[in-house]
Amino acid sequence: MSNRIREEFIRKKEPVRLNKYLSEAGVCSRREADRLIETGRVTVDGRTAQTGMRIIPGQVVKVGGKTVSRQDEMVVLAVNKPKGIVCTEERRERNSIVRFLDYPIRVTYVGRLDKDSRGLLLMTNNGDIINRMMRAANHHEKEYKVTVDREITDDFIRKMSSGVAILDTVTRPCRVEKLGKYTFRIILTQGLNRQIRRMCEALGYEVRDLVRVRIMNIRLGSLREGEYRKLTDQELDELYELIKDSPAEPGENGNRNKDHR
Repeated sequence: MSNRIREEFIRKKEPVRLNKYLSEAGVCSRREADRLIETGRVTVDGRTAQTGMRIIPGQVVKVGGKTVSRQDEMVVLAVNKPKGIVCTEERRERNSIVRFLDYPIRVTYVGRLDKDSRGLLLMTNNGDIINRMMRAANHHEKEYKVTVDREITDDFIRKMSSGVAILDTVTRPCRVEKLGKYTFRIILTQGLNRQIRRMCEALGYEVRDLVRVRIMNIRLGSLREGEYRKLTDQELDELYELIKDSPAEPGENGNRNKDHR
């Protein structure tokens, strides 16, 4: 089966902003790239680069005299994040997911999991996928298995499903299913900061364990904790179908990747 996401990624020939070019080349994040450009260390065709400029195919981009290029291969990884690992690109964080994964090219996460949460995390070098998957208005599903400190009641399930008042808003209606005395499954289509933990807390419960088991069509499955795998062509083709009509503008509150659990 041909992989349309990969083909689209490779065939992109339109001009791209320099900070995005540097990000996709694995140099640094876009924000760090802007700072790098401002220092005068980046050149394009031998001339000092300017913030906001666009790069067209064939131009030579150098950082500190070293030529850099965008990645030719698109990478999307499924990672089983353990507890204690932090979703950040901050180089000073010893337990960052980037350090933990230590992947040979620069990839970043799609939707954060907080330090105490574990489970499925997608990582990629394709910023377009990140934007399309994480924009809240696109209503893409994420599924979690949650264990709490008190017995789960029908009233708890009903209130969690219908919406809970947190962070000066009411959460979207969602699907919630009781799995055991203290365990439930929840499927969300939004990504408020630490949403599940805050929802439970508002109803008098404390989360003891939180595992993300699915993002859209991608499932955690039997992937062992701390390990990763590349998505299959079938998974990527299914993902393409799900996101192809999704806008890629920034997500809720202007944060494209805000999804703490």
